[in-house]
Amino acid sequence: MTKTNTQKAIIYCRVSDVKQTIKGDGLASQETRCREYARYKGYEVTHVFKDDVSGSLINRPGMQTMLAFLKKNRADNNVVIIDDISRLARGIRAHVELRGSIAMAGGILESPSVEFGDDADSELHEFILATVAQHQRRKNAEQTLNRMRARALNGYWVFWAPIGYRFEKKEPHGKLLVRNEPLASIIAEALEGYASGRFDTQVEVKRFLEAQPDYPKDLPNGEIRNQRVKDLLTQPLYAGIVAVPSWNVPPRSGQHEGLISLQTYEQIQERLQGGAKAAARKDISVDFPLRGFIQCGDCKKPLTACWSKSKTGKRHPYYLCYNKGCESYRKSIPRDRLEAEFETLLRSLQPSESLFDIALTMFKDAWDQRLDQVAEMSKTLKREVKRIETQIEQFLDRIVEASSLSVIATYEKRVSKLEHEKLLATEKLATSGQPQRSFEESFELAMAFLSNPWKLWTSERLDLRRMVLRMAFSDRLAYRRNEGFRTPEISLPFKALEEIQSGNFKMAHRGRFELPTPRFVVWC
Repeated sequence: MTKTNTQKAIIYCRVSDVKQTIKGDGLASQETRCREYARYKGYEVTHVFKDDVSGSLINRPGMQTMLAFLKKNRADNNVVIIDDISRLARGIRAHVELRGSIAMAGGILESPSVEFGDDADSELHEFILATVAQHQRRKNAEQTLNRMRARALNGYWVFWAPIGYRFEKKEPHGKLLVRNEPLASIIAEALEGYASGRFDTQVEVKRFLEAQPDYPKDLPNGEIRNQRVKDLLTQPLYAGIVAVPSWNVPPRSGQHEGLISLQTYEQIQERLQGGAKAAARKDISVDFPLRGFIQCGDCKKPLTACWSKSKTGKRHPYYLCYNKGCESYRKSIPRDRLEAEFETLLRSLQPSESLFDIALTMFKDAWDQRLDQVAEMSKTLKREVKRIETQIEQFLDRIVEASSLSVIATYEKRVSKLEHEKLLATEKLATSGQPQRSFEESFELAMAFLSNPWKLWTSERLDLRRMVLRMAFSDRLAYRRNEGFRTPEISLPFKALEEIQSGNFKMAHRGRFELPTPRFVVWC
């Protein structure tokens, strides 16, 4: 009795996304159905090939491996079993090319859902099904996009959660962005620091983030790419704003909590658009915190700094002028001596206790006056919001009536600008009530700095030391090698305290006060 050779078959399964291989059972279900079909037909299944990519693609890893297997085993005339025609492809072009590739590799395509044939009626039926599969794919994509856009219009973020946020299911919102600590606080500090001037350049923001152990790094050496810092500073999502320009979704108030206020975000954008600044030098370090801020008293050029090695091999830190035309060229100043003199200068800015009490009283008066103005400011802001809403309605009516595309585009641009102004005014209105913190809490850090800037300088954090330099002095300090520091240009708060100290002032008339830094009208 002659033994009949069993027909060999292989199975091809596909799902549209890698997530379906984790959360779903689509691949396993397809394989089970195909194996049942093979048993019914009496086929011997030798291999199973799988893909987790879109059905519109032709170049798929699993498909290419299967075609290579078919070509290698062409003599077996393998049957290729698919669960459904949509598992092969969801596009006419992809279907035709893959169908032809399987046939050229020696495969025979079969499915429990459709009968493939070479006659005209079978081809018509096959191509109708392929067209339906393509239509379903495109229709699903359109519906998904429309739902995502509608959700974005309602103020929800529909893409990957950026650093500092994570998605959490909350009723009635569904998936909503929430703060992801400690990253949220780190990013908030970086953004507020750049807006306030604590970080003078984007490079300083980059160094701050790199110094945070919890913040994810881009490179193996622990650094962050410059573009990532730029993206961080220009992301409106951190201000509680959702915008998707590619979907024609203008900026709008998001349903999530912002890490910073919209006003802070606007300050950041103004700083970014204010012109490029020289990058902070990499050699400004904890070893030489005054580098770049101290200038030579002879030539007015910034002093540089370095470590010098003696004959014994011991290293000594020095500041020095590197301007060849200067009489102090390469004449070293011991770091300890210069920085000790600087600390003496900084200590001299400390006001007396009685003087500080006077300044504190003046700040408190300004605080109280500001509270008196809050009610009137709220009324003004409400009128401003109403005015903006009226203008938006007028422009929307004009868009409906307009027939010129250029005119419509101009009106839409104007509406987008007004919506942004409305967001700013609404945020100001929401925060124009009673202060969130008391006077003591709000001015604690500022008054602590004014009372003793030297204490903050003793911190080992370079960013705080650089902040002291910018807050205490309005210009670089000049230093002559044999004479010491020249008269410094101190900042406005210390100048005001100096005027009070001299007694050359009169009580101010009520002027315009702005928090957190009040302004005083002083008559000398």
